[in-house]
Amino acid sequence: MVPPAASRGARLVTLRRATVRFGEVTALRDVDLDLARGERLALVGANGSGKTTLLRLLHGFVRHEGTRTLHGATPHGARPSVVMVFQRPFLLRLSVRANLRIALWLRGVPRAERARRAVEALARVGLADVASRQATTLSGGQQQRLALARAWALQPDLLLLDEPTASLDPAAKRDIEQLIERIADDGVTVVMSTHNLGQAKRHMRRVIYLDAGRLLVDLPADEFFNGPLPEEAAHFLKGEFAWR
Repeated sequence: MVPPAASRGARLVTLRRATVRFGEVTALRDVDLDLARGERLALVGANGSGKTTLLRLLHGFVRHEGTRTLHGATPHGARPSVVMVFQRPFLLRLSVRANLRIALWLRGVPRAERARRAVEALARVGLADVASRQATTLSGGQQQRLALARAWALQPDLLLLDEPTASLDPAAKRDIEQLIERIADDGVTVVMSTHNLGQAKRHMRRVIYLDAGRLLVDLPADEFFNGPLPEEAAHFLKGEFAWR
């Protein structure tokens, strides 16, 4: 799954003046964004700032004004693969193994390869020993690991994560963070919304700050956490990090 070195850093998604409206509510306004292959991007901001809407826009789930362009189609016309993992993953009342195989079937993966990928993915996230259990009986941390295994098995170019560790205990959070790190190490582009700024600082290399649907800050993580910021972003950070 690791992309050739030459492809890393190549453009993957471009947004230009992207605006999303839900009735009279403008959830995102005039967002310009360039996302490259291999990036690790955190989306931060208060509730209602537009983080989840931006993830959905990057996926292509929502109607929008402006342009959204996916780059790097294959010679056969296949578009880059985009997969999203929600804060509360949707799992079928079937076995852990079946949840993986159905996702692969829907993606058009051949039967023999579906079995191989499912085994590899469950082993990768430490769920091989519960492959026959009903997925909805797993703990919250295990369900999120299963959602990540399913996403990884689909071999995405872009993985979108919406608050992937919300409501998990500290041990489960560490497990999920380690899995995300390993997936990113494979060369998958990762965009993650999070309220956990320590998590963003540890694992992401670029940070976008959103406020009321506007993209106000887009900086390398080190500059975001250590450099000067616009007033709104500085106030937000001060409220989260008392030492700032």
